Amino acid sequence: MNTATLTRKEARTDLYPSRGGLKGNIVPRNHPTVWASATTQPPVERSLVEQYERDGFLVLRDIFTPEEVSNLQAELDRLRSDAQTVERPEIITEKGSRQVRSIFKVHALSEVFARLAADQRLAGLASYLLGDDVYLHQSRLNYKPGFHGKEFYWHSDFETWHVEDGMPLPRALSISVSLTDNTPHNGPLLVMPGSHKRYVVCEGETPPDNYQMSLKAQETGVPSDENLTRLAEMGGLVDTAGPAGSVLIFDSNLMHGSNSNITHLPRSNAFFVYNALSNAVEDPFCDQPPRPEFIATRENISPLDIRKNSADDFRPS
Repeated sequence: MNTATLTRKEARTDLYPSRGGLKGNIVPRNHPTVWASATTQPPVERSLVEQYERDGFLVLRDIFTPEEVSNLQAELDRLRSDAQTVERPEIITEKGSRQVRSIFKVHALSEVFARLAADQRLAGLASYLLGDDVYLHQSRLNYKPGFHGKEFYWHSDFETWHVEDGMPLPRALSISVSLTDNTPHNGPLLVMPGSHKRYVVCEGETPPDNYQMSLKAQETGVPSDENLTRLAEMGGLVDTAGPAGSVLIFDSNLMHGSNSNITHLPRSNAFFVYNALSNAVEDPFCDQPPRPEFIATRENISPLDIRKNSADDFRPS
């Protein structure tokens, strides 16, 4: 793997400025989507790698067996039940209610999800696409209960991770494991294919402790209506619905969001952000302190020990 790190000067050069008085704009992305060497054998069909490079995302079905999904669902339910009775910063509730929206740093709260994060079907693919050893920049469970799950507005993760966390380059990706059926109707992730090849400069300043609001409802780092319209007209809109056990992989710079869930069908996913070890975060590219460790890893950055798991490894203790 290419584990050469950026120099301090390279890491502190703001190659993707946003906010801070800049005017909203769409500019080219100047770095690859797939960082693997052309001679490295991919863990999936090469046509899927080409599709990922072109569209910025992949939906892979039947990656996890029904037994594995059942065990992961049991752990999902256990953590949600615990979250309703304790107060801790990793637990994010819906705006204006006590409904659990997300649980962050779930790999540190659950051995089951720590094993899932390091599973070769996820971390191995991430390491290949990023051409490097990988570490977890972030992990979380996203709950979107029937009737009450709220939307996640359009955004590029990299814009936030760059500005607020100090991630130098878009050499990161997210993998979401469907733990319930994601249908076209219960608020699945919507994406703009090809949008990952353009960086959207957002307007406005970064407020102090912005994460306290943005994790409930993102209002900073959101593209203008005009730029969202331009991106949608370039590549269209696609939902990423898939049954429980399917996996969504998407580039850190892909424009995405999701609607509220007004159906009776819950939509819950395990979500892992893999960053290249050579792309470790530095100081934020805004005039604010770093976000807390439970949102963005910076204190204990080390490569994942990628492993092969079985259904028993996902059984709650």
